[in-house]
Formats: sequence, C-alpha cells, structure tokens
Amino acid sequence: MKKSTALNRQDRIEYLKLQEALAVKKARRDFWSFCRLLYPEFYKESRSYLKDLCITLQSFYDGDINKQILIINMPPRHGKTFTARLFVLWIFGQDHRTKIITGSYNQILSGLFAQQTRDGVLMENENIKQKYFSDIFPDTTIKQGDAAKGFWSLKGSEEKNYLATSPGGTSTGIGANFIIVDDIIKNNEEAANELVKDKHWEWYNNTLVQRMERPRRQILIMTRWASDDLVGRMLEKKADKCHLITYKAVQDDGSMLCDEIMTKAEYEDIISEMGEDIASANYQQEPIDLKGRLYTNFKTYDRLPVDEQDNSLFEGIYSYTDTADEGVDYLCTIIWGVYMREAYVLDVYYTQEGMEITEPETAKRFKEFEVNRSRIESNNGGSGFARNVKRISEEKLLNFKTVIKWFHQSKNKKARILSNATWIMEHVIYPANWMYKWPEYYKSMVRYQRDGENKHDDAPDCTTGVAETMYKLGA
Repeated sequence: MKKSTALNRQDRIEYLKLQEALAVKKARRDFWSFCRLLYPEFYKESRSYLKDLCITLQSFYDGDINKQILIINMPPRHGKTFTARLFVLWIFGQDHRTKIITGSYNQILSGLFAQQTRDGVLMENENIKQKYFSDIFPDTTIKQGDAAKGFWSLKGSEEKNYLATSPGGTSTGIGANFIIVDDIIKNNEEAANELVKDKHWEWYNNTLVQRMERPRRQILIMTRWASDDLVGRMLEKKADKCHLITYKAVQDDGSMLCDEIMTKAEYEDIISEMGEDIASANYQQEPIDLKGRLYTNFKTYDRLPVDEQDNSLFEGIYSYTDTADEGVDYLCTIIWGVYMREAYVLDVYYTQEGMEITEPETAKRFKEFEVNRSRIESNNGGSGFARNVKRISEEKLLNFKTVIKWFHQSKNKKARILSNATWIMEHVIYPANWMYKWPEYYKSMVRYQRDGENKHDDAPDCTTGVAETMYKLGA
C-alpha cells in the first residue's frame, strides 16, 4: 500500500514536471503564455482585453499585421506599460541580436522602464512569479560588465541591445529594430501646448526614427490627451502605415473594461476628482482639446443662396485679410458673400508664402470672386501689402470693382477672438467640404484652444475680422 502511494506521488511529480516543461515551451513561442507563466495573478484568462493585447503584439512582431506602426491607447493601471516591458523581454528571448529603443516622458520614467526590463532578465527572487525569465530563456542573459540601467547589451551580441531615452535625450550609440514610446505627454497643460507637441513630433521623426533598422517596427503607447499629439499626427500623416487598437475603461454598453481593476463607482470618483475632460482623455481616449476648443461647431452649406432663375442672392461680396506678423505666421484672406445677415465663405487663402507671391495671388482672387470691398489690417507691413494689392488689381488686372481699404487693428487679439466666437459659430457658414478645400485653415480653427498656448492664431484672428466687418454692415 505504501509502495503504491509512493508510485502515485512520483507519477504526480512526473506529470507536473511534464506540464511545467510544456508550459515553458509554449511560453517561448507564445507571448500571452509567457505573460501568464510569469505573472498569473495579473494575466488571467478572464481579462480578455489583456489576452487581445498580447495576441496583437505578437501578431505585430510576427509580421501578421502588415503595418509598420502599432498604436495602443489604453487607460492607466490596466497593464499597458507592464505588458510593453514584458514584450521587450519576450522579443529578446526570441533573438538576442534584436536592438530596441524605448522612450518615456522624461529620463526618470525611461530609466525606470529600462531598469525593470533589465531586472526582468537578471532577478530571480520576485515572489509573484511562478517562473522567471531565465527559466524560459536560459540562453538570454545580460552581458557581464555591461548592465547599465538604461544602456546595455545581451551576452553574445556584438552591439548594444537596449537604450532608454526621452524627448530631448540622446539616442546615439545604438540602432533600433523596434522603437517603443510610452506616454510622453505628462498632463493637460502639455496637451494644450503646441510647442511641446511639435517638439515631440520632431524628436520622434528626426531623432528616433533615424536610428531604425529592419524590420523598422514602431509601437506607440499613449493616453490620447490631444487630437494633434504624437499619435494624432501619426494617424493623420501616416495612416496607411498604422494599426490602431483602443481600449476604454467604460465600454460603449456601460460595462467596465475590467471590474477587477476599476469599477464604475471608482471611475465616477475619478471624474469628481480630476474633472470629466481629463478623465475622458485618460480613461476613454477622448482627446482633451476636443472638449477645450474654442469653436465647438461650424455651420456648412451644400448650395449657395440663389433665386428661381439661379441668380445669386448675395447682397455683396467682402474680404478680410490679416497679413503675416512674422515669418512663421500665416497670411489669411477670407472672401465671403452676405445674404440675410449670414456670411457664406467662398474662399480662404491661408499660406506662409512670401509677399512676392501673396500680393498677386490675393489680387487675382479679388477679381475672380468679384469682391466689392476688401479690408486689410495695416499692422506689421499690412499697409504696404494693401497698396501693392491695390496697384496690381488696377494696373495689371484692370479690376476697379474691388474697393481696397486698410486700417490699423489696435484691439487685443485674444480678447477679440474669444468675444466673437459665438457669432462666428452661428453666422459664418462654410462649404460642406471645407476641411478638404482649406485643410490648414480648417485645422487651425477646429484645434484652437480657449485656454492654453496656441502656436498659430492667424485663422481665428482673420475669421474674427469677418465678424467685425459684418457688424459694420449691420449684421
């Protein structure tokens, strides 16, 4: 009897060893199984979104997702950074020659990501693990004497394998097969600062991407703070190269992404603490600038007002021009027709070209649209611009119909823009396809923030001039 019990016990031990060996073997080739084996308490089968995330990451690595850029939007505390760090480990387990650069908000956070990644290879005493990295990939180790926190190599590699950096930080000394950027916008103040977002875009494209080597895969993990953040610009400018996955804390049906991590009541507490706008950006991936923008809606038309004989009903055609104050600013000319005290926008000329180009082009548009009266701000060279447009109109184009006047604008620009916003939304009417006809002007209008630093205010400033002109007409 005792002998039989001992055999049964031995059989169970052998069975468990076999199961363990199979689990390790599976973890080597399957990223979800790798996460499950290392951290079973977090990577539960019941957390389907985590399984979906891991499967997507592996599909991206294997090339099954035929895109160069993977974008992941996910709420805080749901495992996005944790999973990204484990993914770096798993990639190194696949091929110790792989080179990876990771980027975070600042050197402290990028260093923490790097240290935890390095320690995942080195450490063997974390209590929450069933297995360790070294059990799964015993041949993948840190090269002795080359284990600096943010810049290190793997044993057997002739080059550096890993670098952690941040916007403004260095990226020299290593190429990159993979770039992983994790939340580089700190808060809502940065989300409203266009200069910060411009620096992120330049750093990413002019510094990080320039280090890339095949297979040139990029992973962006970000909270959607702003519509023109790094992710927003990537989706706009490189949409054909991007694969996007989005996880919201509160699902469309009202259920939570994971009740074990955050309940509905806890989310409502967060809203009361940080405000709905910030909570929506952090947890629902709804860019905060869409809530903080000055202009919340625009009217459009499909057809201009005409009578039964298809004759225009416009009472007059007008134009307003705001010349560029500095080299980086835009000249903006808006031409519109007036009917029933409404301003129907017919044309927008929004450009950074020099005056040798903008003067004849503006004059040409005045003639083309049969402008009756044009107002041009004379500030910062505007009077010279106006005189030249008038001369070109009369001497070269023989346009004596357009009356061109210029004046000095002395009122505070921001106060003018804010105080006229409501009238603009109610009475300025754009063609239905205006976002395609005048894309730069459109973006400047829809992204202009009531509060915060706006890189350009030329479009709202000129549109405000439309409103002020309409007041003079008695609208």
